[in-house]
Amino acid sequence: MKLSEIKSELRKLPTIAFQLPNGDLVPTHFHVTEVGKINKHFIDCGGVVREEAVANFQLWEANDYDHRLHPEKLIHIIELSEKALQLPDLEIEVEYQMTDTIGKFSLDFDGTNFLLTSKQTTCLAKDNCGIPPEKLKVKIGEWKAKSSCCAPESNCC
Repeated sequence: MKLSEIKSELRKLPTIAFQLPNGDLVPTHFHVTEVGKINKHFIDCGGVVREEAVANFQLWEANDYDHRLHPEKLIHIIELSEKALQLPDLEIEVEYQMTDTIGKFSLDFDGTNFLLTSKQTTCLAKDNCGIPPEKLKVKIGEWKAKSSCCAPESNCC
């Protein structure tokens, strides 16, 4: 989800809720303690230099249980950040303190809740790394031959 998309969805909502991948909701008294831009400049295992940038939201909760961040306030925080940091319309990455570590999540929306979705790693240079393409896994007995030019009636042999 991009900055423009979250602002658009926030304008339609009376309240904000973030849902973790396990279905639990981030407690309603959360704070957005940071909105920033994270630049990543790196070289992949194939030797290609790459750059990535994301807008970063950091969610945090304290013991101020009466706190509730309203959609219009979060829009204001985002717009202030866009102006002060000259943020383009970037994809959003969310940081949230889990039990013993900080989780980094992508962001999606289901019409009601903002979904913190698990991020995955991958090799960016699979063709240079020697990683074989995944093979189709089929159970013996379930495989059905596709028609081919080498079928007995094809006269190709």
